[in-house]
Amino acid sequence: MALDFVAGCLGGAAGVLVGHPFDTVKVRLQTQSASHRLYRGTFHCFAEIIRKESTFGLYKGMTSPLIGLTFINAIVFGVQGNVMRVIGEGSILNSFLAGSAAGAVQTLVCAPMELAKTRMQLMGMGQKVKTRKQKDVKNSLDCLLKIYRKEGLRGCCRGMYLTLWRETPAFGVYFATYDIICQVLSPKDPNEHIGMLPLMFAGGMSGIASWMSTYPIDVIKSRIQADGAGGKNMYKGTLDCFVRSYQAEGWTVYTRGLNSTLIRAFPVNAATFTVVTLFLREMRPSQPVDATLSKPHLYEK
Repeated sequence: MALDFVAGCLGGAAGVLVGHPFDTVKVRLQTQSASHRLYRGTFHCFAEIIRKESTFGLYKGMTSPLIGLTFINAIVFGVQGNVMRVIGEGSILNSFLAGSAAGAVQTLVCAPMELAKTRMQLMGMGQKVKTRKQKDVKNSLDCLLKIYRKEGLRGCCRGMYLTLWRETPAFGVYFATYDIICQVLSPKDPNEHIGMLPLMFAGGMSGIASWMSTYPIDVIKSRIQADGAGGKNMYKGTLDCFVRSYQAEGWTVYTRGLNSTLIRAFPVNAATFTVVTLFLREMRPSQPVDATLSKPHLYEK
């Protein structure tokens, strides 16, 4: 159990380092105004951030997920593993249910973390480094403290239930997809490890499937969490955000930033599962550990 927690944290850290620049681009594209667009698309957004804010602009707000991932991965792998042991292993449905439970529980940490990350990613948007004023926020914790002083505890929980709606089914799809692909690609000999390329493919595709399953919710969540960052609230609530976003930009608004998200999803989750597997292989050399993070092998041959 403890090794799964450690492996998950290491894998999560690898995923954040690989994927955070793509996440910054996703948030910028999701939250920019329809009437005043700074970015034409994913690659233009990348280029503009680097040109105006330097490469470090792509890593704004990374402290929050790096700190939070320790708790999030401990929760996810702990809950998923324990639920699987209770309801039974070897079933794709059970894998989905266990993943959904894990996604729901970790929302308590994930939502405030993403709130701070989103606010920091939007800092200095469209401004050149040399002309930008001094930072108003020092780091993610300082960001949350300022939100708390201004909006109270409710402000720190902004987007909480939207995160719950996103994470619950998304983590179910995530673990179920990974299990399905690992089952298909597993070697015939149960004592053999799954190859690194199939393992990376399974991790990458599970990430893509997970994001595609709930992406429209993520768009609304980003807008709700970004709302009020400039001192003025645009939306009265979730429903108002949903309706007004559609009225202003049509249904395509719910796919805003999807390209950068899917581009990010594959390498991030491939890196996450690869690091987890390498760690567990090293710590448990006598056990095949490729199939899932919660148990040594997915299906008995």
